[in-house]
Amino acid sequence: MRVNPVSGQVLAGPLEPVYVYEAPVRLWHWVMVVAMLFLMGTGYMIGRPPPSIGGEATFHYFFGYIRMIHFIAAMVFAVAFAVRVYWAFVGNHSSRAIFLPPVWNLSWWRGLFSQLGYYLFLKKESERWVGHNPLAQLAMFAMYTLGSLFIIITGLALYAEAWGWGTWPMNIMGWVFVVFGDPQMVRTLHRLTMWYLLLFAVIHVYMVFREDIMSGQSVVGTMISGIRTWKGAPRA
Repeated sequence: MRVNPVSGQVLAGPLEPVYVYEAPVRLWHWVMVVAMLFLMGTGYMIGRPPPSIGGEATFHYFFGYIRMIHFIAAMVFAVAFAVRVYWAFVGNHSSRAIFLPPVWNLSWWRGLFSQLGYYLFLKKESERWVGHNPLAQLAMFAMYTLGSLFIIITGLALYAEAWGWGTWPMNIMGWVFVVFGDPQMVRTLHRLTMWYLLLFAVIHVYMVFREDIMSGQSVVGTMISGIRTWKGAPRA
């Protein structure tokens, strides 16, 4: 099987199963899914707190549990993201796709516009790709990678704020408040980024199932087994 080494486009058959996503990448993906579910649920409640619970406050710690779950999920999210960045350096070609789209390559841009034409129903069939197609790479980088990095930085800054100026957490993260002006602006941007990532997640889930049904390649199963399989005969 002949593949474009930059864009990952399958150029000619015979079509063969390809090991695309290594085990650390697949594990990271599902850990992040679970972490994001907890983060978005608890983050929404932190931004819009539930009504007060009646009774003696000594016997209630409901909002404290919400914050605790949010902080734990946030640390898992941040550590998993850091490990994923490390694996982008030591893993295979597909492990780097969402961190460094090859925007300097002409064939990558041709693939991006070709895939865009398919998504806009201007083409009947999608090209076959090993790993993410160029449009998916760009979307993952702009929405997920940059969004995750920003929400981690602002989240760590908000966590450090509770320690107060002059402490080591604020000595590390205090610059975030200097850049964005005040803690309320950091909170607003942090929450807006949550909605940005939620929008990405909705689009991502839709496109994954759409491609698994309509394209000539496995998508959902690939993120479980790591192996990309193909449907139909190779194209000339």
